[in-house]
Order: sequence, then structure tokens, then C-alpha cells
Amino acid sequence: MAGLVYDSAHGRMCPRCRKPDSKCRCAEDLKKNAIPQGDGVVRVRREVRNGKTLTVVLGLPMRDAELQEFGRKLKQACGSGGTTKDGQIEIQGDHRDKLVATLRAAGHEVKLAGG
Repeated sequence: MAGLVYDSAHGRMCPRCRKPDSKCRCAEDLKKNAIPQGDGVVRVRREVRNGKTLTVVLGLPMRDAELQEFGRKLKQACGSGGTTKDGQIEIQGDHRDKLVATLRAAGHEVKLAGG
């Protein structure tokens, strides 16, 4: 049995949650819970922003909540601050060697990227 896809009072309806498209949040929920697809290699690079060094970890195949938790563990291992956003972990300072060792111990394939 097919779900309702159009209602004359509300217009297009989401077949999953049966709410009008304007109130549907199914796409956001699916995006939040999706595991990002990549080539399976975690990349660690150093960046300089506003004269300060920053280490960025890219390509971890984790959901947002898992990435937040893993980022917290990496920051504790480095003894430094940072943030997790846009699917990447940013840690203050140059901690590439320590991060590569920690990521390899966690079972990830790691490459140093950039300068």
C-alpha cells in the first residue's frame, strides 16, 4: 500500500512521516545518521589560521555523535583544545605525530596530508 504523497489542503506530503514537505525533517535525520563515504583513508594535516597552528583530521567514517566522542578522546590524548565540525576534527597545535599513532592504534589507515 502506497503512502500519501499529496494532500489538497497541504500540498506535497512526505511518504515516510506523512507530514507536509515544509514540516518534514526526514532528510535532515537521514543526513545526520549517515556514515560518510570516502576512500577509507584518514588524513591528518597541519594548517595555519590567523598565525596559529591547527591539526585537522579528515575522512573518519563515523556518524556525527561518534565523531564528537572520538574528537574528545583525541583532544585529551593531545592535551589540547579544539572542535569537531563539518565531518572533521580540529585540534589546536601541531600534534600530527601523536594523532597518527593514536589513529593507527584505533585501527585506521592514516596518511599525512598537506604541510
